[in-house]
Amino acid sequence: MTGAGRRSPIGGAEGVGRGKARPGRGEMAAAATQGMEPLRVGFVGAGRMAEAIAQGFIRAGKVEAQHILASAPTDRNLCHFQALGCRTTHCNREVLQSCLLVFFATKPHVLPTVLAEVAPVVTAKHILVSVAAGVSLSTLEELLPPTARVLRVSPNLPCMVQEGAMVMARGRYAGSSEAKLLQTLLEACGQCEEVPEAHVDIHTGLSGSGVAFVCAFSEALAEGAIKMGMPSGLAHRIAAQTLLGTAKMLQQKGQHPAQLRTDVCTPGGTTIYGLHALEQGGLRAAAMSAVEAATSRARELSGK
Repeated sequence: MTGAGRRSPIGGAEGVGRGKARPGRGEMAAAATQGMEPLRVGFVGAGRMAEAIAQGFIRAGKVEAQHILASAPTDRNLCHFQALGCRTTHCNREVLQSCLLVFFATKPHVLPTVLAEVAPVVTAKHILVSVAAGVSLSTLEELLPPTARVLRVSPNLPCMVQEGAMVMARGRYAGSSEAKLLQTLLEACGQCEEVPEAHVDIHTGLSGSGVAFVCAFSEALAEGAIKMGMPSGLAHRIAAQTLLGTAKMLQQKGQHPAQLRTDVCTPGGTTIYGLHALEQGGLRAAAMSAVEAATSRARELSGK
């Protein structure tokens, strides 16, 4: 295999000429107009998460829809890719033969069979990304040809509205250029950070499963207001907006949540009384236990 500095992380199945410059951040979609091979991205598996990632790439102008190819056994999910203007196929090998950057977005238990199917057409030029929960980098590397460039991404459902919280980890043969390319692309779907693989299962517990935990809390907030006489629709809209506004304040101000919580409280006021009720109900312990339980289950599924 050639060194990382000589590999081309973008382009179609033919690769990119050695003398051509590599596009900078946010310029991949414009590569074709500069005489370069356009970035072609493949998806093996066409479920909601694959669709969300593809939609993010297209909306941000990172990849042109016509340069995305998705495969699935039936047309049930492929119709969503077709609606985005993407190409589709029922042949997994065709995706790898057409694209050098390929996302594997199948169910975890299906992935080993899929990798065995496509392994004969994997080359040293491919960058292979798994979004399958619980499948380790070592397992991926064992199922693919030696020195395959593999990365693992843990997304969450808000990728569908370009507000995802993602982490990524790279395998033994994926270099910094591959990691940077992937991170740049995934930022079209939200926040993406590179982490050690040991943190991926924790991310599943915190953010993958955390979406459901936050929804449960939002639902409970709204139901409290409904109990006190507010109409249901209004209560749920206000609860969701309260979560959104609070999250934006935490991100933009960079404050610890405890500081913002303290700012809201006044001595003898409504908030401290409500917080006391939450403490009596064990909210903190319950939330911590939920993340712990989800993380432990993720580790069980990945055989750790």
